[in-house]
Amino acid sequence: MVIAIFDVDGTLVDSVKSHAAAWQDVLREFGHAVPFNDIRQQIGKGSDEFLKAFLKPEEINRFGQAIADRRVEIFKQSYMKLVRPFPRVREVLQQYKNDGYKIVLGTSAKAEELQGYLKLLNIDDLIDAKTSADDADKSKPHPDIFEAALSKIPGVKPEEAIVIGDTPYDAEAAVRGGMKPIGVLTGGFSEQQLREAGCIEVYPEVGAILRT
Repeated sequence: MVIAIFDVDGTLVDSVKSHAAAWQDVLREFGHAVPFNDIRQQIGKGSDEFLKAFLKPEEINRFGQAIADRRVEIFKQSYMKLVRPFPRVREVLQQYKNDGYKIVLGTSAKAEELQGYLKLLNIDDLIDAKTSADDADKSKPHPDIFEAALSKIPGVKPEEAIVIGDTPYDAEAAVRGGMKPIGVLTGGFSEQQLREAGCIEVYPEVGAILRT
């Protein structure tokens, strides 16, 4: 392998509960009371795929974009300040760099959210490229995000890439794109769920990837 593609939300930063809360808030504003745990199981998808779990097609057509835009506002105003990096993220990325990997961030987060995370993580000097929701037509579990990440490093084949993520949607997207997924358990999904989605390895958290 010569490229390591890292998901961000739930993998490098502890943000899953914050995103779920923001989605719960905005759905309530638009007349849908959805249990928190139901929402949490959909975190990892972009808004285009997420909304399909809770709204009818005609509702998505009518006000899906308004919901997605409002979700961004709510997250920025109320929840972004609660997000923290997981331990040892910089050490993990440094190890991959030392092993000769190119490092790319492949996230369904909006570009503005990604910039906020990068300020928290202090890893700019270790990243070779990054992608966000703006770089893909469809979000995970479609492979678009990871294919966009792969294209940032010319000459790399899908089978030369590993993808590190916290959800089955990351794993499914990686497999669809011909890449090998590695899972972490910090997104609220079980090891069984991640392995069934295609993960070849599963760790408790990203810091556990470090060699002891």
